[in-house]
Amino acid sequence: MEIAKKEHQLIVSVSPHIKTEETTSRIMWSVNAALLPATVMGVYFFGPLAALNVALCVASAVLFEYVYEKALKQKVMVSDGSAVLTGLLLGLNLPPVVPFYIPLVGSAVAIVITKQLFGGLGYNVFNPALVGRAFLLISFPKLMTIWKEPTAAFVQLDAKTTATPLGILKLDGMDKLIEVFGDKMNLYSQLLVGHRAGSIGETSAVAILIGAAYLFYRGYISWHIPVSFIGSAALIAWVFGGKGALFAGDPILHLISGGMLIGAFFMATDYVTSPSVKKGQILFGIGCGFLTMLIRLKGGYPEGVMFAILIMNCFSPLIDRGFKSKVFGAVKVPKAKEVKK
Repeated sequence: MEIAKKEHQLIVSVSPHIKTEETTSRIMWSVNAALLPATVMGVYFFGPLAALNVALCVASAVLFEYVYEKALKQKVMVSDGSAVLTGLLLGLNLPPVVPFYIPLVGSAVAIVITKQLFGGLGYNVFNPALVGRAFLLISFPKLMTIWKEPTAAFVQLDAKTTATPLGILKLDGMDKLIEVFGDKMNLYSQLLVGHRAGSIGETSAVAILIGAAYLFYRGYISWHIPVSFIGSAALIAWVFGGKGALFAGDPILHLISGGMLIGAFFMATDYVTSPSVKKGQILFGIGCGFLTMLIRLKGGYPEGVMFAILIMNCFSPLIDRGFKSKVFGAVKVPKAKEVKK
């Protein structure tokens, strides 16, 4: 029998046996690109100061990572795009107008404390951008809750306010929110487009969904976390979100308001801080949705996405351990009691 050609021979080598052209750098830069629509819309609505804040976050995040790695004589990895992504996410989660030191402090906490001190990319327990924002919110609560009116000329509200839609809903209820925006359909349309007060990158639901569609197309995220996150939040909002009755809430309002979409698609799906097992990802997403709505409906904050994701980050290792797949061909080792029997 003729021996098979060399290119068809079975070659046994060490793992990994399945290889791909995708690299960490390519994934990170692709996620950065997916955030461009939200960034552009945020700058369009809030102006050059918003662009400056985002730029400061990105530049300082890259600088802090470079200086840290140089100081400790480590390999400089700023070209992989992860520091840029952390800075960009942090910037998009800031109010449009803050003092210049706010982005610098947030980036230092995100990069140095949350990422590098834990061992660098792949070792951090919590999402760095969210830890940076949480630190800023706790340290500078007044500065982090001053919201600027959008300035785009092509859309206009009957009455303008510096409060976010969720803030109005929390303090004054749904009737006041509809009064501010004119009617419910106008409310939905403004939330979808992004003409409302809020953080720079969370306002335009359409822009976030465009970026999310790109990530799905490239296969960088799966449906498990976003769908379970959004689905559980929508269910709770519908059942318990109304006043005085069950099943009277408005799930659409909660889904396209605040940081729900950018959190579900861009931060809860972080490879490092979310479970890797599919079933575990569903549980993780449900936990994020439940905690988000618990904070929104019963807590003191009108928003809850940031805290929900950070809390669930704590449980990611346990979730992975609980849903760990059985190794093919593994032999069960009997316990001591079973051996005695």
